Amino acid sequence: MSRASPASRSEISECVRRSLDRYFKDLDGEKPCAIYDMVLNNIERPMLEVVMREADGNQTVAAEMLGINRNTLRRKLVEHKLL
Repeated sequence: MSRASPASRSEISECVRRSLDRYFKDLDGEKPCAIYDMVLNNIERPMLEVVMREADGNQTVAAEMLGINRNTLRRKLVEHKLL
């Protein structure tokens, strides 16, 4: 299995960075809270959707692609109502 190019990985990082910059600019004086959970919740679902599509719905393959246990993947799919 091929690994993503450094350019692809940095593009993802830059997208997250820009989104967080925009988030802080849009706070308009409000105090930020639970940023970690907010970011994970906003990234995890689309990541799971794309990986499951790339794995043709095969949870074992998707779990291998993600580098996580199949049971962990299944729990996350249920949490995000993708099952």
